[in-house]
Amino acid sequence: MYATRLICVTWNIHRARGHDGLVDPSRIHGAVTSDLAPLAPDIFALQEADEECRPHAGLLDMNRISAETGLAYQHDAPGMRWGRDSDGFLGTILFLHPRFNVTHSDVLDLPGHCYRGAVVIEAVCDGIPVRVISTHLSLFQPLRVIQMRIVGQYLRRRPEMQNILLGDLNEWRPWGGAMFQHRLIGRSLSGPVRATFPAKRPLLPLDRILTDREGAVRDMQVCTSRALRSASDHLPLKAEVLIEKSGE
Repeated sequence: MYATRLICVTWNIHRARGHDGLVDPSRIHGAVTSDLAPLAPDIFALQEADEECRPHAGLLDMNRISAETGLAYQHDAPGMRWGRDSDGFLGTILFLHPRFNVTHSDVLDLPGHCYRGAVVIEAVCDGIPVRVISTHLSLFQPLRVIQMRIVGQYLRRRPEMQNILLGDLNEWRPWGGAMFQHRLIGRSLSGPVRATFPAKRPLLPLDRILTDREGAVRDMQVCTSRALRSASDHLPLKAEVLIEKSGE
């Protein structure tokens, strides 16, 4: 039995570089205001939201995004950021609705040629424990398998609760590939598949919103508008995730 629902939005903003090649954070802010904040998300995940090179400095105004969406920025603690100049952990940034009572937060280093990581927030929402994991995985399938294995090993050490995994998982195959095998991560993750890349003509479902409760991801939509298509090479993905009562 499901007790509550969460509106989730994830977007790889491509370091604010639009299809014209120009880096323009104001376009990201404008698209958040005009297209994403009205969706009233409970969970808002960004990827590639810090600069690529050291010191991985921030690109956006976190206070402005919080004000526009009504969501709380989850990286105030230094340990939740890659460095003092960063807004997130290797470009991954999470915002949560104030009704989330955060009980534990963590970051995971994931191996690869390019820096990769995951942000983990455990919280009680409407009286129900839930874990939110946002990440940006490798372009190379064998590395994605290793990265998801590390996420699975981490989950085995943590208390049992429903998991929501969202972000740019870089898996182009609709069926998901080896990285989603139950034996690899210790649980089955599922959700509808929608193409989000490239933004001008989406062909590949690189961005995902998944949970480990079958059939609990609903109303999956790719968010599209002129503002969103011009701001990044990915389109945002939005879905409703139903949260199961503890112990049911």
